[in-house]
Amino acid sequence: MCGICCSVTLSIEHGGYDFLHKNLLHNLQRRGPNSSQQVLKTDTDYHCLFSGHVLHLRGLLTPQPIEDERGNVFLWNGEIFGGVYVGAKENDTQIMFNHLSSFNNESEIMSLFSSIHGPWAFIYYQASSHCVWFGRDYFGRRSLLWHFSNTGKSFCLASVGTEAAGIVNQWQEVPVCGIFRIDLKSSAISKHIVLKLYPWKYISKENTAEEVDKNLNQILDDLPKFVSIEINEARLCLKTPVVPLNTKLPQGSFESDHSSHIPATIENLQVFLKDKHMKKAVHQLIHVLSEAVKTRVLCLSRSEILFLNDDLSKASTRKANIAILFSGGIDSMVIANLADRHVPFDEPIDLLNVAFMTKVRTGHATFTKKSGQPKKHLETSSEENTKGLAATTDNIKDQNFNVPDRLTGRAGLKELKAINPLRIWNFVEINVSLEELQRMRNHQISQLVQPLDTVLDDSIGCAVWFASRGVGYVMKEDEMKPYQSAAKVVLTGIGADEQLAGYSRHRVRFKTHGLEGLNKELEMELGRISSRNLGRDDRVIGDHGKEARFPFLDENVVSFLNSLSILEKADLTLPRGVGEKLILRLAALELGLTASSVLPKRAMQFGSKIAKMENSHEKASDKCSRLQVLSSE
Repeated sequence: MCGICCSVTLSIEHGGYDFLHKNLLHNLQRRGPNSSQQVLKTDTDYHCLFSGHVLHLRGLLTPQPIEDERGNVFLWNGEIFGGVYVGAKENDTQIMFNHLSSFNNESEIMSLFSSIHGPWAFIYYQASSHCVWFGRDYFGRRSLLWHFSNTGKSFCLASVGTEAAGIVNQWQEVPVCGIFRIDLKSSAISKHIVLKLYPWKYISKENTAEEVDKNLNQILDDLPKFVSIEINEARLCLKTPVVPLNTKLPQGSFESDHSSHIPATIENLQVFLKDKHMKKAVHQLIHVLSEAVKTRVLCLSRSEILFLNDDLSKASTRKANIAILFSGGIDSMVIANLADRHVPFDEPIDLLNVAFMTKVRTGHATFTKKSGQPKKHLETSSEENTKGLAATTDNIKDQNFNVPDRLTGRAGLKELKAINPLRIWNFVEINVSLEELQRMRNHQISQLVQPLDTVLDDSIGCAVWFASRGVGYVMKEDEMKPYQSAAKVVLTGIGADEQLAGYSRHRVRFKTHGLEGLNKELEMELGRISSRNLGRDDRVIGDHGKEARFPFLDENVVSFLNSLSILEKADLTLPRGVGEKLILRLAALELGLTASSVLPKRAMQFGSKIAKMENSHEKASDKCSRLQVLSSE
């Protein structure tokens, strides 16, 4: 994980240079606490400030920006999990830059980025052509924002924005329709910024040109008049990294043999595993998802691990390298189970479980009469976090935090302990009061969620921020004790619902438009996941100097699920807790999970009880006024 930024001034007639605003620099540094530096490149017509902030996870620490003898500059916020060879002790930033610096033409750049498996966002200054290249991976798993000044004389690319200096509304997410190139010299002379686009090639669609044009028109609507987008002259494209969605439907009318009234029980779920074809598909999913988890839990530097004949008591002092956003639901349970297969046996795994106060107790000394809120709250820094936790120990057993996700999380913990009782599972209970929610939203979270601005973005953004911060309590020696997760990698289950019809809207779509409508809905879900979820979640989790990793969005996992027919993935004639994400529930059964395999889908904002906490009359799609508060200076 890194914070990357490139600030470009296209007119230097007035001399001088506006350095990065302190708030923007602060947000970037939070993402990359291990190394920070800047490089300034100047020309007669422009100058560029490159700012890099590194969270060190693999290979040798490689400070960014990285520059070569020809003046090329590279910023990389990504992980190469496949497609390009990276040795165990090598750093992928250096590997990528070595490739880019050796290329002589644009087609080689397309070939390189087409081959990468893993999340990425990058900025590359090619000195010989006076061009800046930038973009995000096919799913948009890493955040990259842009904003263009009103005068047309400058623009900025950054992992995260800031609400300062009156530019909050100008930040927009860089779309994931391809890679962009800007000729700085030409733009400075013409006083018009032209974005050259190298789009993803949608092999499955005959109307690729129409799709690209439609995307371009949507992007242009949000850009100033002096910015335009054109397809690159050579018509070069990136190769889409996943196979197209299988939209083939069963011949004839679809009549399910199953009743929507059958109870959601393990026994009824097990019936499906008697079908050989279904069982084969389930085992294929387990294999490909297990490999995705394996890559994501092993691709980071570790201290020396214990051997089987070593004193296991040493394991109790080790810190977790891997954390999981954990509700006890089917997605997080499967990820935790598979992580247990691959994380070294002596290493704890942190299960991060967040709960928001559901109601206020009366007549308790730790609450004020007027507001009903705790007098003491959690602080921001690590040391102060512990103090705040110790000061509110009374709240640990408070029933106000027994939200649905806390209860299913505890049940899931028991299942995991039954499967592997030797593993140290740190179930981190993260309790958030209304006071702390409002304070940290104002102080930090609102500018991370931006440019997204709905009630849903507020709820999920805040929930994920507090969960991934990892400050809470764990049970140690039969006593709840303050705890802060030190894990730099946070696994999340996002992508499962989008691919396996997990949301209630999928049932509505199926009822009104049948299987064909459901297929179109799932295709749309994956197409919009970058702008709807992933950029926001990357900014929110990265704010703690941690990296979000998404096993369900691994290219091989998506390709496998795309290859299946809709009925192999879900059967929405079946009740909640069975029909949605059917293949994943069957995989959970095969992995030895029990009760969690039939838990119905519950969205994070409802399971954690953050939704309706402040305004019970809001709709998820409404613009959220709480996100509009500007940081004070």
